[in-house]
Amino acid sequence: MNKGLSLLGLAFRSGNLVSGEFAAREAVRKKTAALIIVANDASDNTKKMFENQCKHYQVPFYCWGLKEELGHAIGKDYRAVAAINDAGLAGAVIKNINQEVVDIWQR
Repeated sequence: MNKGLSLLGLAFRSGNLVSGEFAAREAVRKKTAALIIVANDASDNTKKMFENQCKHYQVPFYCWGLKEELGHAIGKDYRAVAAINDAGLAGAVIKNINQEVVDIWQR
């Protein structure tokens, strides 16, 4: 498991992550979300809805991982969407995602 997924598990165990479309939408709407992650294999409608909502509420939004990976990282079944509510953990996850992209491009 990579570090980003480990950080998601840490966020969940510390109570700083909610998962599922409804809970994530509410976190964005209530302005408690510091980061939204949508799985790459989520539906196009889900991706577009969260992209638009995050843009409106100015919440960082990333498409990353697969539903199975996101769910496994937090000890659940498949999860298409996760919202991290802690700014520090969100920053660490963003940093890790960006580093993964750099590593892929350098191969």
